[in-house]
Amino acid sequence: MMSVLGKILIVLAACIFMECVAWFTHKYIMHGPLWKLHQDHHKKLSAGFFERNDFFFLIFAVPGIAALLVGIRNHFNFIFWVGTGITLYGVLYFFVHDILIHQRFKLFRNTNNAYLLAIRRAHKMHHKHLSKNHGESFGMLLVPFKYFRKNQLKMAE
Repeated sequence: MMSVLGKILIVLAACIFMECVAWFTHKYIMHGPLWKLHQDHHKKLSAGFFERNDFFFLIFAVPGIAALLVGIRNHFNFIFWVGTGITLYGVLYFFVHDILIHQRFKLFRNTNNAYLLAIRRAHKMHHKHLSKNHGESFGMLLVPFKYFRKNQLKMAE
């Protein structure tokens, strides 16, 4: 039987690993062979609320749902907690990317939090590039330090 601490560590490890998976997928798959799905996120080619890029939500949800189901069928073993970590990352991604950054829902518009401002700046720099080439800042939750420094200077003014 797994301890509560063990379950928490598995959830956190899976969530952190998903940031690595998301970075790799974003840089090499979304800005590579599946650019046609991701392109409208940079150029806003779709009319309406949904984008073709939203299909990636479904693609990323499948492993989390599968791990949750397999884990439940096996008495909530470690696979369930891996699925919980994957799902947690999906929830964090939705809140950070769709709500905080792109304001698809008008919440958290005015923040002075240095971390959240760094995330916004990094993502803005990512969207500066309209083609699939020469991009930067492909992650979501782990932000390069250079975006914090810019925010510190801006907040000091």
